[in-house]
Amino acid sequence: MLEEKLDALSQLGEHKAMPFPPGFRGLDIQDQDMVMLDADVYGYALGVLEGPLDEQRGKGVIRLTAVFEKALPAIDDEYATRYYTHVRDLAALAAEIETLCEK
Repeated sequence: MLEEKLDALSQLGEHKAMPFPPGFRGLDIQDQDMVMLDADVYGYALGVLEGPLDEQRGKGVIRLTAVFEKALPAIDDEYATRYYTHVRDLAALAAEIETLCEK
């Protein structure tokens, strides 16, 4: 099960191939900079692929999953919603892998 999740997370290239949503650079939604949200998730996902995160980064990836609960419903652009849903899914998968590795 862990290997399958790691394989799924390793498909980060698919995310990099998606163009960043137009008009979202410099945009804050629910007090969250949307560029930083994207970059943070990508960084945490790469970290999880390299091995277990330290305690602070482990808490960070879990915190980011909660950020999406507020930010996603506030996005009113169809493409951006699809883009950030994918980013949320990456964050959730990274958090799940991190939790599994802690056991």
